[in-house]
Amino acid sequence: MKKIFSILLFLLPIITFSQVTTSPSLPTASEEVTIEFNATGTALEGYTGDLYAHTGVTVDGVRWQNVIESWGNNTTQPKLTRDNSNPNVYTLLITPDAYTFYSVETSKTITEFNFVFRASSGSPQSSDIFVPIYADGLNITFTNPTDQSAYNLNETITISAESSISANLEIQVNGVSEKTETNTTSISTTYNLTSTGTQTLKAIATANSETIETTISVYVKTATQNATQPTGLKYGINKNADNTVTFLLKAPNKTDVLILGDFNNWTFDEDYQMYKDGDDFWLTIPNLDINEEYAYQYLIDYTIKIADPYSEKILDPSNDQYIKDGNYPNLKSYPTNLTTGYVSTFLINEPEYTWNVSNFIKPAQDNLIIYELLIRDFTESDSFKEALTHLDYLENLGVNAIELMPVNEFEGADSWGYNPALYMALDKAYGTKNDFKEFVDACHQRGIAVLADVVFNHSYSQSPLLQMYWNSAENKPAADNPWYNEDHNLVDNTSAHWGYDFNHESPYTTEFFNDVLSYWMDEYKIDGFRFDFTKGFSNTLYYGSDNWASDYDQTRIDILKNYADHVWSNNPTNKPYVIFEHLADNSEETVLANYGIMLWGNLNFNYNQNTMGYPTSTDISWISYKQRGWNNPNVVGYMESHDEE
Repeated sequence: MKKIFSILLFLLPIITFSQVTTSPSLPTASEEVTIEFNATGTALEGYTGDLYAHTGVTVDGVRWQNVIESWGNNTTQPKLTRDNSNPNVYTLLITPDAYTFYSVETSKTITEFNFVFRASSGSPQSSDIFVPIYADGLNITFTNPTDQSAYNLNETITISAESSISANLEIQVNGVSEKTETNTTSISTTYNLTSTGTQTLKAIATANSETIETTISVYVKTATQNATQPTGLKYGINKNADNTVTFLLKAPNKTDVLILGDFNNWTFDEDYQMYKDGDDFWLTIPNLDINEEYAYQYLIDYTIKIADPYSEKILDPSNDQYIKDGNYPNLKSYPTNLTTGYVSTFLINEPEYTWNVSNFIKPAQDNLIIYELLIRDFTESDSFKEALTHLDYLENLGVNAIELMPVNEFEGADSWGYNPALYMALDKAYGTKNDFKEFVDACHQRGIAVLADVVFNHSYSQSPLLQMYWNSAENKPAADNPWYNEDHNLVDNTSAHWGYDFNHESPYTTEFFNDVLSYWMDEYKIDGFRFDFTKGFSNTLYYGSDNWASDYDQTRIDILKNYADHVWSNNPTNKPYVIFEHLADNSEETVLANYGIMLWGNLNFNYNQNTMGYPTSTDISWISYKQRGWNNPNVVGYMESHDEE
């Protein structure tokens, strides 16, 4: 369960072309500029409150300089003006010029406006938006279409460009001149897209013996081909024996998926269009450097960019900067200006870890002394490496099991981890994959088991599973989302729901989380799991006196037994631990405990009363499985957990 956490919410990274336009079209730092933001297609679409700009500028090549006040300060951060005729359109006036507006010394060079547009309460909000600022003199830009926009075959588009001063202008398509104009500041022509793939558009301006040009591209769609996927694939990245890589993505009801990445310079390319096989999309990419780390995303139906839901590592453009020095050496740079949002990475020739303990024998389930550990708070450096140096201390305490609070990627830079984003990606703030393996290995050498805290009840906006099927008009999961309930976070039962609630009865949800559990056991030799808030693993809506979802729920019991069976099937002779933070009615907990599942037993109040010497409310007998009427000693009793902190 979670009570508080530090979280930064960012807009789902949906591609929305022409989110921001400017007047003039080629703004300079020395003039007044009107910024127009169109919220259509973003989390702010349909928002009825006031909108504010968290804004700064790129100065001498460094973004987010001279930011106006602090995040969420409505008294000092600029407020946008809503268009009365279109409530999704807002304007912001930068006056009298960018230097004055942002208090930048005129000796410096400003090259971009930086924006996050946000609701008055802070959320929802846009992604980071960077708007170019041009140097004084001759400049040219396309006003239509936008770079990397996609069209259907035989569609006719309008191609328009503007220059900052009167000039001779020309538009070319794929190297062929389509139109010229003399002594003008604008040019426009229509063009019929008669071939598929990438089309290169160039605008050229010549004035006073100076010629400049700018180039963009548009993509003409090709139909997705159906093809049977190779046998034996797992979702995510598959490294093949011939050093090719096969990508597999589950995306029911989607039509087209392309892969964008370092290997195609993040451009739309029909050679990287995935084949469709039922609910799945797949593609094998050859000719990759086995020693180069590649970043990539999926582009779904030409409107949605996501990280791989099965990512083992992501790059986060907002929060990687906060990783402490030394925790993740030589971290790959984010592909700035090429994409937005989380990106996934892979390395074919990944450095292997040699395990010292290959077949750890776990301590007996009825003899566990568990230490709940948050890497961030347990160490000064927030690192697995430092945590390893404290294992002697834990061993001397008599601890024989460490229960790690979530170590998978979460939203923001500083959190307990109960706001998960990616379920298989280790949080880089704590170290590398091999750092974590070394930590687990060192624990096993001391006879200490390692359990991972997993959060399968909910997620927040950065989950790719949520982004793939999102109702932007109502700011909630789409009705056809295979993994999430559409409205559970909106109904009046908030005691049992946080964030966006998974559809726990969906076979897609079960399949995904079983894959997550298998991954942590197979990749990291995790000895078991503590499942967070398991009484939320139900689609039943709870109201009134039972809004904490404590009443007996047979469907929930069946769901939870299935997860336990999956974990135990990983090693039937040396069964991994399954611990639930359930805290429901004892009638249900008895069924689960007798099935072999351990359950958290919260005695915090009673122990506190005891330590303070109160004569009443000091009974701690509920820590006994016999007192609860269970067949097996499966109470994980505790005086205090992170929730009481």
